[in-house]
Amino acid sequence: MNKEITTDDFSQYLFWDVDLNGFDLNTYQNFFIQRVLEYGKMKDWELIKNLYGMEAIKNASLNAISLDAVTLSFIATIFNIDKTEFRCYKHKQLFPNLWNS
Repeated sequence: MNKEITTDDFSQYLFWDVDLNGFDLNTYQNFFIQRVLEYGKMKDWELIKNLYGMEAIKNASLNAISLDAVTLSFIATIFNIDKTEFRCYKHKQLFPNLWNS
């Protein structure tokens, strides 16, 4: 018997800036996937795999405007996709940070 996955199952620090009253995991799927990818633990990663599936995670990460370098490397490796295919990589190339170059 599988219980329904809710926000209570995830690490609560993921929601430091989110009002969980009325938070729908399906409506805000891309936001939630990105939040777990960047800040979640492995337990959270397993939960989003079960909740959304790998294809939804792949699509959300490919279309995310920003992902940190570690998350981008992790996702690119998991899906065997070149980093240059990700929207966040292209976006970062358009707006280089001159202080960290």
